[in-house]
Amino acid sequence: MQLKSKLAQSEITIGSWITLGHTAIAEIMASAGFDWLVLDMEHSVLELNEVQTIIQVLDGKQCPAIVRLTSNHPDQIKRVMDAGATGVMVPMIKSAADAQAAIDAVYYPPRGQRGVGLARAQGFGASFPAYKQWLEENAVIVAMIEHIDAVNAIDSILAVPGIDAYIIGPYDLSGSMGRPGDLNHPDVQSAIARILEAGKRAQKPGGIHVIEPDPDALQQRIQSGFNFLGYSLDIRILDSICRNHLKQIRNTL
Repeated sequence: MQLKSKLAQSEITIGSWITLGHTAIAEIMASAGFDWLVLDMEHSVLELNEVQTIIQVLDGKQCPAIVRLTSNHPDQIKRVMDAGATGVMVPMIKSAADAQAAIDAVYYPPRGQRGVGLARAQGFGASFPAYKQWLEENAVIVAMIEHIDAVNAIDSILAVPGIDAYIIGPYDLSGSMGRPGDLNHPDVQSAIARILEAGKRAQKPGGIHVIEPDPDALQQRIQSGFNFLGYSLDIRILDSICRNHLKQIRNTL
């Protein structure tokens, strides 16, 4: 079953983040069995040519590639989709108009406003009709809810046809509330609860990113109602395993 169909049925999916540009990292993580992988262009040094190469690797492993953008800009959305991305994760969606702008940039007319070009996604020109059909059936758009303005407009954002899922950005959300990094503050927790409840009303898959590689923390998020879950990221998994294993080894010496 394709990722878009799983999201439409509110199935639990577990993905992770790629911030390192080496194709072996992507291949290892895709082979591990993640349901999707996010290529983070917002908070890493990944460039577009690296993103396309990683997408090629993930395609070979039949692992959906979602690109986390630097902004809700149609030029960047068009380029990553032309590179073959399954979908986009769009930062700072604050209104229904922002959500619609992202959708317009992913889809061709008459549904959207995406410019038509021939690149990897379209088989380098050999399979444009097939790609148009694929796009309608498989493209995934994830709205990042990471500002108090978005919380206040959450019902209208999730009501926009074409938003397949949302994911909360708790750090930016806390900052927009004047409490940067204070994720456990009651006001921040209340805002997160409001988003989750709105997602349930709209029957939209709700996402949150569990940064540290902790299965128990992931289970807690699932039990609280999230079903589109980011489980750590390449650098945290690598760092955590190295540190913890070496600590255990040295404690036995």
